[in-house]
Amino acid sequence: MRRLIDTHCHVYDDAFREDLPDVIERARQAGLDLLLLPNINPDTLDDLLRVCDTWPDLCRPMIGLHPEDLSDDFHSQLSALKAILDDDRKEGGARRYIGIGETGLDLYWDKSRLDDQIVSFREQIEWALQYDLPIVIHSRDSFDQLYQVLSDYRDRGLRGIFHCFSGTEREAQALMEFGGFMFGIGGVLTYKKSTLPAVLPLIPVDRVVLETDCPYLSPVPFRGKRNEPSYIVNTQEVMARTYGLDADELAQVTSANARRLFRL
Repeated sequence: MRRLIDTHCHVYDDAFREDLPDVIERARQAGLDLLLLPNINPDTLDDLLRVCDTWPDLCRPMIGLHPEDLSDDFHSQLSALKAILDDDRKEGGARRYIGIGETGLDLYWDKSRLDDQIVSFREQIEWALQYDLPIVIHSRDSFDQLYQVLSDYRDRGLRGIFHCFSGTEREAQALMEFGGFMFGIGGVLTYKKSTLPAVLPLIPVDRVVLETDCPYLSPVPFRGKRNEPSYIVNTQEVMARTYGLDADELAQVTSANARRLFRL
């Protein structure tokens, strides 16, 4: 029986408002033990926590500010989230947040706020270091800038996930220098024109975790439709073939990787 962990899903998104209980039940039936929920901005946190409170055995929260969600006064956004995190991690606090994220850099649509994104990213890296939490990193069209920022923290024990990795061989080799990090692999692996099947074998299997990023990036045969956690089995099967493992063995390895990283 598969025992899977979806290390990155947004089941609190409006896309699931009408049928979330059914989505959760399908996730359980597919063999998912845990759904890890990264946050987007201060306004999404209540919905995220509501889902975690409703299914506490399955859903675990993170806290962070997405690079595309920076307001003009993003320092206030960061301050609000940091106050919540500080309260959570204080002596006697709930300690419910299992990671920082998602954060990072995104230059796909707008390159004008790179400096602000870097400031936000660095601040959230400091949260991860302060509280010894893994950080979930989003990066799109920003590899060189990301590598430059992370290089400043190379010897400080930072750990986390390179979310939705779909990079080149050169990028994979460079990111493997950061030994505390896993590579989050999702539906892109299943796409016909994806180069990831050729790059993935360069990454040791003890450095990869499964994710959906739902409701986005549905794997084949659901591409173009709303993604959901149960679809992770489609990515799992392709990843297992890529590594020459059977599906259950891959589930065991990737789930152990996730539990080790998040200390679950």
